[in-house]
Amino acid sequence: MRRKIPSTTALISFEAAARHESFTKAAQELSLTQGAICRQIASLEEFLNVELFRRSRRGVKLTEAGLSYSRRVATQLDAVERDTLSVMGQQGTNVIELAVVPTFGTQWLLPRLKDFQQKHPEVTVNLTNRTRPFLFADTDFDAAIYFGDADWSGTESHRLMGEHPLPVCSPNLLGKKTLLTAGEIAELPLLQQTTRPYAWRHWFNSQRLNVPRDMTGPRYELFSMLAQAAMHDMGIALIPPFLIQRELAEKRLVIANPQALSSIKAYYLMIPERKVESASLRAFRDWLVNQAHSYSLEG
Repeated sequence: MRRKIPSTTALISFEAAARHESFTKAAQELSLTQGAICRQIASLEEFLNVELFRRSRRGVKLTEAGLSYSRRVATQLDAVERDTLSVMGQQGTNVIELAVVPTFGTQWLLPRLKDFQQKHPEVTVNLTNRTRPFLFADTDFDAAIYFGDADWSGTESHRLMGEHPLPVCSPNLLGKKTLLTAGEIAELPLLQQTTRPYAWRHWFNSQRLNVPRDMTGPRYELFSMLAQAAMHDMGIALIPPFLIQRELAEKRLVIANPQALSSIKAYYLMIPERKVESASLRAFRDWLVNQAHSYSLEG
């Protein structure tokens, strides 16, 4: 069945005219005549059976329907342009679209990715932030790195490393002390991680403490946000040391207590079963697992 879609030329003309609220400026932008723009929009209005502009001697103004439609059309045209540029940029290369939890991607993966590029120059790895699992069938992702228990339907999992977060804070919050006891930490503002809501409760329980306020305090979705809040004396946070190596080295953050939080959860590379035979993904998988293994041995 033929799709009920207007011509691309009409949509592009309408988007430009709507953005400028001027047929003349749209014509100048698209290198067309004003008459050509008028004809394209008239044909679009006839196709839709909806008035998109009100015409007057002073010019044109979008109707309510025109304003609503212009926003949707602009979004879709932007998406088509991004997809087109992506395909054009992928000629002659194998591309891996990787979803990755943000701070792990920027602090641990990116500094090592140059090594993979040098070993496999024919493969391009694109990174996109995703903090939670999703359905691969609903996206263009070829693989994902996430923190969890590897319970992800329809995928092949490869364990990379554990997390082992430690209580960290700014030197100002630590004051003249070198370390804080669990009891002293319980009296400080506790910075919470949105995707680890029970982290502080588990940490205090491991210290045989029951702290009623262990789930109170401001919540941040990313470890990078937690680190910034801690550096600005807003409280104490549980953060894996490998994600804040620079901050620790520069003494912007200090370890307040050496007791790490243990967890059965870990960082995993997840590959959908339909993609496991991809040569580029196999190469990336082998490289990534080896990098994680080497890092764990160093630690």
